[in-house]
Amino acid sequence: MEERETLEELLGIMREHDLDRIKVKAGDAVYELVRRQAQSPATFNGSAAAPQGTETPARSSAAPANVKRVLAPLTGVFYRQPSPDVDPFVSEGDRVDIGQVLCVLEAMKLFNEIQSDYAGTIVRVIPGNGELVSQGEELFWIQP
Repeated sequence: MEERETLEELLGIMREHDLDRIKVKAGDAVYELVRRQAQSPATFNGSAAAPQGTETPARSSAAPANVKRVLAPLTGVFYRQPSPDVDPFVSEGDRVDIGQVLCVLEAMKLFNEIQSDYAGTIVRVIPGNGELVSQGEELFWIQP
């Protein structure tokens, strides 16, 4: 529970000082937290549109009924590939099988391979590479 307390303390510091990013080394451990932009529901009344050149994040949109959601089994840093110099495990449009490695989550210096429980096509990769994800957060959408 010590690491969880450290993370909660760092999150409190980020909130208190309105920080977007914090990186702290404590002994052998390095903690890097990055704040995600808050999502606001989009409303379409026929006259409002996003300004030109503005990319609106889609992280909070709900998965369609026909997709299977792959959730993070633990809190950790999301990596799309096993090392920076190789291709990602999977990309949008790739066909995957049950048991195929989709990504790795790094938690407490351990790299945990996340395997697919579904066969189908990757229709969405949700977190960015190197992003901190929480347990239960959506990682992938797979269309059977």
